[in-house]
Amino acid sequence: MQRQQLGIAVIGSGRIGTLRALMAAAHPAVRFLAVSDRDPARAQALALRVGAQFHSGDNLDAMSRPEVNAVIVSTIELEHTTAVLQALDLGKPVLVEKPLAVDLKEADRIIAAVGERKGRLHVGYSRRFKKRYLLAKEQIIQGRLGRITGAAARVYNSRSQAMQTLKRMPAESNPVSGLTYYIDLVNWLLAGNDVVEVVARGQRGVIQASGYNAFDVAWVILTYADGAVASLGVSYALPPQYPSLGHAARVEILGSEGVMILDDDHTDQLMYSERGADHVYIPDHSVNMVFLGSGTPGDWALGEFWGPVATESRAWLDHLSTGRPCVLATPADARKVVEVTMAIEESLRTRKAISLPLVAGA
Repeated sequence: MQRQQLGIAVIGSGRIGTLRALMAAAHPAVRFLAVSDRDPARAQALALRVGAQFHSGDNLDAMSRPEVNAVIVSTIELEHTTAVLQALDLGKPVLVEKPLAVDLKEADRIIAAVGERKGRLHVGYSRRFKKRYLLAKEQIIQGRLGRITGAAARVYNSRSQAMQTLKRMPAESNPVSGLTYYIDLVNWLLAGNDVVEVVARGQRGVIQASGYNAFDVAWVILTYADGAVASLGVSYALPPQYPSLGHAARVEILGSEGVMILDDDHTDQLMYSERGADHVYIPDHSVNMVFLGSGTPGDWALGEFWGPVATESRAWLDHLSTGRPCVLATPADARKVVEVTMAIEESLRTRKAISLPLVAGA
């Protein structure tokens, strides 16, 4: 298969930007790599680590390089829109980390730009690239569960991760920031069946005592257009030394002719170490007891990074270089997730059922 040569700009040189840059640097189609960050020193450090040919403290400088023909946006969530619009203005395909935007108005600005410029945009919801969920999608496509009637998903994480997230996100978004992966996942598994109502309830306590007005626990009921119902739950308030290094999750899909139970807690891979194990997201945080394989983006082993973010990155680069289809979220998919998360936040505030679709800016 003939491969198109790629020049990639990675915008944002933090944890996920670093992983994306490493995947790009190792891809056989990538011939040029640029990295940027609002902290020029961090961009320079990443460039040295991955062998990038260009680094800058100016995102537009990096993506404007003539050698660059595709852009990965790995900034913090609140800075996605500007970088994505700049890349689309330059006519370059974009992979942006979840979420597409922080509200519907910004999401619609991006989607309008994609249409006007005939752009190519994908959104990184990496749960789609875990083997168990890819297998689940295949069973649904093959019709083995019959008509999907219900679903459940829950994700647990430690308050250490909550504190890390709250440094960059509004407090009321904290429970939803982890749940957003599973909103996309359930929507993907129930593709073609839109959410029409959202009911959410939450409980504050532990995180609030740390100075953030965020929920410890949130539970959500989604009703879909054909009557299917999904129950989603999230807690980011488990003890700081809870042994998961990311998401401890469980997903269930109920159908008229079958059921799938997908255990993603990683309790089957337990290690205790007096030396401790580093957390994949949180600097200078380690745990003595750890669920191996529980890092949300994946894990390092024998000098290579393995897991959903690595697989997702390679799939997108393969898509660009060979034209192979990929299952990354489309702008329309990602907008639906933004809409549901906004409805969850509104239901948590008002304690009312929220009907969809929502009107941007209302």
